[in-house]
Amino acid sequence: MGSACCKQEEVDFSREAELSHFYLLRVIGKGAFGKVRIVQHKSDLLEYALKYISKSKCIELHATNNILTERRILESIQYPLVVNLRYAFHDDENLFMVLDLMLGGDLRFHLDRLGLFNELQVRFYIADLILSIHHIHQRMIIHRDIKPDNVLLDAQGHAHLSDFNIATQLSEKKPYKSNRAGSLVYMAPEILLEKRYTTDVDWWSLGVTMFELIFGKRPFDGDTNDQVKESILNDPIVMPKDVQISAECQQVIEGLLTRSPKHRLGHGAQGFEKLKSHAWFQGLDWESLENKTAIPPFIPNTNQPNFDAVHELEELLFDDSPLRPHKKTSAQSGKMKELIDMDSKFLPYDYTKYHSTS
Repeated sequence: MGSACCKQEEVDFSREAELSHFYLLRVIGKGAFGKVRIVQHKSDLLEYALKYISKSKCIELHATNNILTERRILESIQYPLVVNLRYAFHDDENLFMVLDLMLGGDLRFHLDRLGLFNELQVRFYIADLILSIHHIHQRMIIHRDIKPDNVLLDAQGHAHLSDFNIATQLSEKKPYKSNRAGSLVYMAPEILLEKRYTTDVDWWSLGVTMFELIFGKRPFDGDTNDQVKESILNDPIVMPKDVQISAECQQVIEGLLTRSPKHRLGHGAQGFEKLKSHAWFQGLDWESLENKTAIPPFIPNTNQPNFDAVHELEELLFDDSPLRPHKKTSAQSGKMKELIDMDSKFLPYDYTKYHSTS
């Protein structure tokens, strides 16, 4: 992505971060609350992903707590294999999160185009994810939505965990959760049964993701939500015969997809070390994976967009309120009561993290 061509206007960078500090480039994603686009900081020309979220949409969908929790959790994380938060700010209309830019696209994008990955590629991605999942678990964070859509590749091909919108923070006082959250087909049995659960649910979701990357389809499915739930709770794991995998690879899949969380691969204080020492990962240099000096088996072509170009087309053709800088108003008159309440909740929202290229 080249530098912005326009003449840089006078911007006061001594102030807290705001939208006017960035050049707005192409739209690369769209979610329930807003969009994601590439931006470039006007002071150092570093590029990021800007996630912007409509305040009114947050209110409409009762998602304020989710957004606040995501921002708070991201502030507590700084890890090479996570899509890290660099800035957070808001104006009268939107909330903004400036995140590490991943030009390689997400695994869903590549899975849809390739059909499946080979075992060597999957081993690399699963190892990357084991490291990032362990990192957040050490901080008593459960991601709760691990799936190919939320695994992003950087330009070199390293896999990063992203999207903490439904992540949750455990505490010493309450080291478990019991509410249902996540994407149904990736949910662990204990979540579906609304039992108390802990970080073990992320290892199950990783198992579903691994199966999908290897075979190009999910291990549990159905025509209705009830059928999917029934499949997750009761169906045996069947490895498709049209894709040949090693016995060690099959062992990891079956270990992660163990219905009893206490017997699931990854469980407990020694779970991380047991995963790393499994025969399927023999020969991997975990330190080089963590510091991203390992050579990925697949390098995405960043000369072409690794995202659905329809998002940018929709922005050009259908967006009747294009993104532009707005100052935060101090006057309260004329504002919806809900927006006033939200502003009060977002007083500590603004945030700047020291930039690291790791």
